[in-house]
Amino acid sequence: MPTYEYRCVAGHAFEVFQRMSDDPVDACPECGKDVERLLSGGAGLIFKGQGFYITETRSEDYKKKQSAESAANAKSTDSGAADTTKSSTDSSSSGTPSTKKAPESAKPGKD
Repeated sequence: MPTYEYRCVAGHAFEVFQRMSDDPVDACPECGKDVERLLSGGAGLIFKGQGFYITETRSEDYKKKQSAESAANAKSTDSGAADTTKSSTDSSSSGTPSTKKAPESAKPGKD
C-alpha cells in the first residue's frame, strides 16, 4: 500500500497510508480545510551507473570470475579448432593422387 502526501490550503502537510482503491482524503485533519494530493518520487526503483542495466553494476569479484571463465572457454575452443585443422591437413597429404588435368600441350601424341 502506498503512502500519499497531502497539503491543505492553509499549508499543513501530512501523509496518509492508504490503498490505491481508497478515495482520496478531502479534508485536513488539523484545520478541516480542503487538501490536494502531492506528487511523490516514491521509492523502490534505483538507477545506477551508465545505462541502468543490472549487469553494469556487478562487483569486481564477479567480473574477474567471468573473465577467467571466458578465457578458459576460449582456450578449450582454440585447442579443439587446432585439432580439427591438423586432422584435415593430415588427410589431404595422405598420398592420394591429384585429380587435376594435365595441360593440352603436355598430352602425348599431338604434334
